[in-house]
Amino acid sequence: MSSTAGEVSRGTAMAGHNRISTQALTSVARAAAAEALGVPPHEVRADWSDDEGLLALSLVTPIAVPALTAVLRDPGQVAAFGGSIRDRAVAAKGDILRRIVELSGAQLSRVDIRISGATVSERRRVR
Repeated sequence: MSSTAGEVSRGTAMAGHNRISTQALTSVARAAAAEALGVPPHEVRADWSDDEGLLALSLVTPIAVPALTAVLRDPGQVAAFGGSIRDRAVAAKGDILRRIVELSGAQLSRVDIRISGATVSERRRVR
């Protein structure tokens, strides 16, 4: 069987360049952060900077929280959402970094998160 110029067999490396645009990386970062923090991607702002040759990601985003009345009735709601806002933001950094690397192959040095607000959500966070 002969191969054409458009065919590539598995494991064969081809010469050339692959580049992922900043816009594509930003979309991936917004989606990863939204998934980790329980908010819609359009509410997440992502900015990139150079960190000694690696990419540093800065996020500004709200975070989903249970209704305060629900927490008063059942304090376990906080744990159902993944813990305190601080604990969730700290955990989200690693989750977001891993997800972006997995999806894009980009090497990130760090993820900084600034929580800009809270979005009340009735749904429980599932991990």
